[in-house]
Amino acid sequence: MRRIVTLLYVLGCHAATTYSSPQRAETFGEWSTPVNVGPPLNTAFNDNYAVLSRRGLTIYFTSDRPGGFGGDDLWFATRESVDSPWEEPQNMGAAINTAAADSLAVLSSDEHVMYFHSTRDGGCGQGDIWTTRRQNKHSDWEEPTNLGCVLNTPAVEIAPAFFEDPETEQATLFYGSNRPGGIGDFDVYASPLGEDGSVGPGILVRELSSTGRDTRIFVRKDGLEAFVTTNRAGGQGLIDIWVSTRETLFNPWSAPMDLGSPVNSGFDDGSPWLSRDGTTLYFFSTRPGGYGKRDIWYTTRTKGDHESRVHHDSRPIYEVLP
Repeated sequence: MRRIVTLLYVLGCHAATTYSSPQRAETFGEWSTPVNVGPPLNTAFNDNYAVLSRRGLTIYFTSDRPGGFGGDDLWFATRESVDSPWEEPQNMGAAINTAAADSLAVLSSDEHVMYFHSTRDGGCGQGDIWTTRRQNKHSDWEEPTNLGCVLNTPAVEIAPAFFEDPETEQATLFYGSNRPGGIGDFDVYASPLGEDGSVGPGILVRELSSTGRDTRIFVRKDGLEAFVTTNRAGGQGLIDIWVSTRETLFNPWSAPMDLGSPVNSGFDDGSPWLSRDGTTLYFFSTRPGGYGKRDIWYTTRTKGDHESRVHHDSRPIYEVLP
């Protein structure tokens, strides 16, 4: 019987055991002035929660534009190259979308699995995280299934974010939930994912949560930087993007800081998605200069001229569940 490996380092729980080879932590410059992606992705309606494929040639996003099956639907668009314009978006269809709210998609590392939030019937609570799979990047997405009532609860689970440990390849799903036992409106939780598709229970990530509303996060590929969507005190608008870092995979996260201008504004700015090289951040915003209500924007930064050396001098504690 397969076993779920629970990584307690997600909560900052770690112990010095064996030495691991050093890793270089990349440095980056300042974020540029955000750019609106424009039509046809943005419309007079809500267009938000964008995530891109690894090569940047497909974008998945949530929209309530006409032509869908419900209020919020999942849409996608493609382009021939990263320098080409986006083609007309397409609804992901009746196999994925319903008359309920279907939104906030994210892809696994191999892009064969998609996780998303839905309020459709058949869930465990007020809104759940569902998943759909495909055989390869050229095949159709299968009928979605609920991730089950170990991860999902009678409350709301929303805004999944996929992270795969670069050393152990252990996958973790981060998400927001307003379940009892948190410290705010919505808090950040994490559940380990098994190779067999099994999921572990949600563990509250206190370092990234607050007394406010903390939902969509995104963890950089190397696991050393996390972006949090939050309305906690100290921001520039109603919703802002905050950032937290750590020196190694087994250090606790730093206290999140507001990402600041020019990324955040006096308006809503949230739901970050970071490119694999760490240089491009997509997010939604209601700031002036858009085409509708919520629009998709992006900002870029350059990699630093040098890299600082980081030693992984500890290994995670593993709790093995039968």
